[in-house]
Amino acid sequence: MRKHLLSINDLSRADAFEILDTAGALAKITDGPVKKLPTLRGLSIVNLFFEDSTRTRISFESAAKRLSADVINFSAKGSSVSKGESLKDTAQTLQAMGADAVIIRHGASGAAQRLADSGWISASVINAGDGTHEHPTQALLDAYTIRSRFPQYVSGFEGLRVAIVGDVLHSRVARSNVLLLTKLGAKLTLVAPPTLLPVGVTEWNVDVSFDLDAVIPEVDVLMLLRVQSERMKESFFPSEREYSRGYGLDSRRLNTLSESAIVMHPGPMNRGLEISAESADSHRSVVLAQVANGVLVRMAVLYQLLGGARLTGEASA
Repeated sequence: MRKHLLSINDLSRADAFEILDTAGALAKITDGPVKKLPTLRGLSIVNLFFEDSTRTRISFESAAKRLSADVINFSAKGSSVSKGESLKDTAQTLQAMGADAVIIRHGASGAAQRLADSGWISASVINAGDGTHEHPTQALLDAYTIRSRFPQYVSGFEGLRVAIVGDVLHSRVARSNVLLLTKLGAKLTLVAPPTLLPVGVTEWNVDVSFDLDAVIPEVDVLMLLRVQSERMKESFFPSEREYSRGYGLDSRRLNTLSESAIVMHPGPMNRGLEISAESADSHRSVVLAQVANGVLVRMAVLYQLLGGARLTGEASA
């Protein structure tokens, strides 16, 4: 792997599978009585979050701590950033503190790339979500979750049918998943109202549909996206009721899925909008598995980027 993880495009197919395989090996180790590994002992990892987050920040923090790293959580709210400090000054402060890796979430697309290319900091940079651009570790944990449920696709996703449904326009999760899942061989269909599809989507190497009911019976994985109202400066659909009627997963649609199909959602879920409570809590839902797998996959990313030792026999008391 390269020094940074800014985009799925930073990974080859082999790189992606190496991360997934490493996460699987870590799962076997951490399922035992000892949960921590000494791999990153003595290293400092900074969670640099300019946007609110619960799942991603805690997941990265847990991953780093399980690898014995020291973790510093930095939130823009209440910090010098809220007083006008620039990204450059913040980065140089972290450099002076000796950060070995910086995990950044930022509202501006390209912020992670800017930090990595700036020369302000020598640490590895991991993109934890930048604007509407990408969220690579979410796509990796989604791929790991899919592979865990469909072991027949352990060496490639050729033949796997995935539908990504909802607010594709504002979703960095959708972009990273399109890049990764197609790289691994899956066949993707994006399902959304025309107003929630980005310009140029026809060049994404995916199918596009406006009819969720026609797509659902054909897929193995149904991935629902959160409607990101906070990013919408205008009306993209007539009403929440109309959106849910056209693109929400309710009990009727849930029952039309194939027997082995699974339901995914990156969270947080808008219950009653893009997904009903029954669907979110059904046996088909792997939402909680995604959360648990996120820690393993982020451990694997940190392990690969920061040069961990061999896994075998690494557990420590």
